[in-house]
Amino acid sequence: MKIPFVDLKVQYDSIRDEVRHAMDEVLDRCEFVLGSAVTNFESEFATYCGTPHAIGVANGLDALTLAARALNIGPGDEVIVPAMTFVATALGFSLAGATPVLVDVDPETALIAPAKIEAAITPRTKAICAVHLYGQCAEMDAVNAIAARHNLAVIEDAAQAHGALYNRKKAGSMGQAGCFSFYPGKNLGAYGDGGLVSTSSDALRDSLLCLRNYGSKVKYHHEVKGTNSRLDSVQAAILRVKLRYLDQWTAARRKHAARYDELLADLPQIRLTSNRPGSAHHLYVIRVADRDSVLAKLHENGIGAAIHYPFCLHQMPCYEELAHLRGQFPISEDWAANCLSLPLYPELPDEAAERVRNVLKTL
Repeated sequence: MKIPFVDLKVQYDSIRDEVRHAMDEVLDRCEFVLGSAVTNFESEFATYCGTPHAIGVANGLDALTLAARALNIGPGDEVIVPAMTFVATALGFSLAGATPVLVDVDPETALIAPAKIEAAITPRTKAICAVHLYGQCAEMDAVNAIAARHNLAVIEDAAQAHGALYNRKKAGSMGQAGCFSFYPGKNLGAYGDGGLVSTSSDALRDSLLCLRNYGSKVKYHHEVKGTNSRLDSVQAAILRVKLRYLDQWTAARRKHAARYDELLADLPQIRLTSNRPGSAHHLYVIRVADRDSVLAKLHENGIGAAIHYPFCLHQMPCYEELAHLRGQFPISEDWAANCLSLPLYPELPDEAAERVRNVLKTL
């Protein structure tokens, strides 16, 4: 039996009738752009996050870019980001005209290390981006305390953390803006692209509604240079269905992650990621020496492992201006060189973790 890295079809099959009905309702109403499907999903997701507002946008990258613009972050400004993250974290701020400034991550979690942040703050720093990597919330109490001392905004990159908890607070509710992606493989994934910004600020909500719609609150009255970044109506309808199941699916992810922890804890060649109970476990990531050969061995045995992520931001050609920083973030570079993601999704077969262990213990 092959074990895929993720199986989107098995989940779709379980909710097929509900999804088809929701899509048909949008098509029957001919509400193809915005409309009730979007506003209803925004309201329901805001309630789920524990924020007054949620603004649907076209994708997770736009969520970061528009959140930055709504916070008046742009050319000449700096935003602190962890060196170990998906490139979209930095690109979101670059596209707003700001400069990402890197800090190293925690050796046990790969989350931004609060102890490293203050040394990176300059007079041009406008915000800290706390990335909830792999589905686990960053140390938000410490991040928010630093931000308060220096009068900085906090933007949560929650693209992998739908439903994650930190001290009983949901991801997306602890900064000025929470930025989500609904890419199909996410814990709450659409059947295409989608994104959203959650916020408690009325002013930020108003700015985002304007920016996502050509800079217009009223048709043909364009107040700012906005863009076209509206959550698709059909995708919003699909997400409304899937949101009802998110807590159930998150519980399943936690169960599978706990089983991996149990079975892999005694393998000396494996370094496990430290996770708090509130993690949404978007990914189950280990670190192992000679990572590429281990990945090949898993694939040879029908196990669909993957890498998230093989390069730090300063190791990427698109950020060649940061190449001089190589070696300055040793923990991030260690994660990039050795991280390996094992199959994890709500419907993962119960025997999968045992199969993975049997391969890894032969290393």
